[in-house]
Parts: sequence; structure tokens; C-alpha cells
Amino acid sequence: MKTLLLLHGAIGAKGQLTPLAKELENHFEVHNINFSGHGGSDFIHPFSIENFAVQVLNYLDQNKIEKISIFGYSMGGYVALYLASKHPERVEKILTLATKFNWSPEISQKEIQMLNPEIIKEKIPAFAKALQQRHHPQSWEAVLGKTAQMMLDLGTKQPLEKDDFNKIKTPVKLTIGDGDKMVSISETRQVSEWLPNAALLILPDVQHPIEKAPTTLIAEEIKVFLK
Repeated sequence: MKTLLLLHGAIGAKGQLTPLAKELENHFEVHNINFSGHGGSDFIHPFSIENFAVQVLNYLDQNKIEKISIFGYSMGGYVALYLASKHPERVEKILTLATKFNWSPEISQKEIQMLNPEIIKEKIPAFAKALQQRHHPQSWEAVLGKTAQMMLDLGTKQPLEKDDFNKIKTPVKLTIGDGDKMVSISETRQVSEWLPNAALLILPDVQHPIEKAPTTLIAEEIKVFLK
């Protein structure tokens, strides 16, 4: 049985991928982890793509996993690709969903406007409650603050540039919903063209939030890609 790791997105947690894990558990040995500071885990590492990739590498070492395939949602997909760029011998295949690749100072400023805890409490209290429950006993406000700083850092220096993508030989499938308001099809297509061994899949009527993703469809795409 092949081994598969699920990686959640920014301000997310592994619990969001539990439905997907259940769809896949009879087909793969599924691992599902929280990034540092997410899902109630300790704030061990500063938030960055590089540090999250180190966390994944440490997890593989601790569990004596030599090589693994990865499904990465949003930020999780970027972490998976960064890991493949630095340690290609540890990553068999990667399937991403809704991963944002195009960052600039202007884009970062726009994105962090949606990470203001006070505005979230006032305008969308149900989301504030969900974040509180998701990251308990840690402070969800701290998770948003650290994520905002990470996005600002991405705007000034991206961990992966064109030349880095060109060197990733790992088989990759980039998937993007045509209803995604955060990630564009054009930036996803551009990275698929830079990667030497990649395919692009555009999913109709799929938005960015993982809760709105068609779990069964995503599971089937993973099974076909990793077979």
C-alpha cells in the first residue's frame, strides 16, 4: 500500500482534511498532520514555507518514511513543492489543490486584510468561533498574525522562483477550481508550464475553501494520479 501525506492550508488544520483521509484510507496509508501552531499544536517554528517543509521532513524521519506522495491544499501544496525542490528523493508524487504561487507586496497586503481578527469578530463571528475551535488551546488570533507575517514575507521573497520550479523533476498535478477567488488559473497554468513533469486540471464550479471542495472527486483524482 502506497503512503500518502495530507497537508492543510494557511490558518487551517488537519481536521479539515479528515473527510478526504476517510475517502482514501482503504487505498493508501494516510498521514495527516498539523503544521506548527495550527490545530492546537505548539508554536515550535516561525511560520514560513521553509520551516513547514522542515517539519514535514522531520515527520518523515521520525516515522521512518523514506519516500511519500503528498496532497497539498493551498499553502500545503507550496510546502510540498518546496520539499520536492530541496529533497526530491523523499517525494514520489504531488497533487495540489488551490495553491497560490503569485505573490507580491501588493498581493500580500490585499490578502492580509482578510486576516484581521477584530474585523472577523465583528463581521463574521461564526468564522471567529470556528477558528477558535480549530486552533484551541492556542490563540487563533496569534495564528492569523503569524500567517499575515508569512504572507508579507512571501510578497518580498518567494521561496520558489521559475528556475526552482524548472528543476523539480517530481511528477506533479496542479488542480484549481474555476470558481477560486484567491488563486488564478493563469498563475497555476504558468507554474505547470515551468515544472518539467506536471499536468494541470481545472475543476468546474469549485471555489477556494476546502470545505466547499468535492471530496469524492478530489479523492478519485488522487487515486488515479498515484496508482
